[in-house]
Amino acid sequence: MPKPQRDAVRTRALLLTAAGRAIATRGASVSLDVIAREAGVSKGGLLHHFPTREDLLLALMQDLLDQFTAAVDRELERERAALSPSEPAPAGTLVRAYVRAVFADLEDGDRAREQVTLMGMIGSSPAVTEFVRTDDETWAARLASDGLDPLRAAVITNAADGVTGSLLWSRKEPESYRALQETLIALTYNAGPLDVAPSV
Repeated sequence: MPKPQRDAVRTRALLLTAAGRAIATRGASVSLDVIAREAGVSKGGLLHHFPTREDLLLALMQDLLDQFTAAVDRELERERAALSPSEPAPAGTLVRAYVRAVFADLEDGDRAREQVTLMGMIGSSPAVTEFVRTDDETWAARLASDGLDPLRAAVITNAADGVTGSLLWSRKEPESYRALQETLIALTYNAGPLDVAPSV
């Protein structure tokens, strides 16, 4: 009985994968016909799941951001699994999970580079821009409750995000980022303000 629903989920996933591949290689203006063809469905089938191009772009961005959130949550569970059930998570647990998820993505450099490119291409859509803004606010709220000084948390997470952005012009091997990851993780074990010398 649930087979039609499973098929719908599978078709939707195929369409998002095909859309991501087509947009990354041909640009955000690639036709819906091409995307449908690459997914192995009719254009009508595509429009059944995503009635407009905007709907498709929004779903694609949501899928990319959901993948990252799921990766962070997996890292979070690993860290919490090392604690006793009654032991509260220490400050910085979420920020550490965030950093580890970012650097885990970098292990497949080509895939990470494609995703960064794709996010840039579809990010100018108004609906996508609004969705990303809301997602940023959600992350800001989650990170603010992690117990670290706000500037410390921002420096660490922005540095990790910046490494992802650097994939657009850098061809470094993933191993070259290991020291940076370890440094950012080390910074999470002190919850207080960063010890920064005042400017003169």
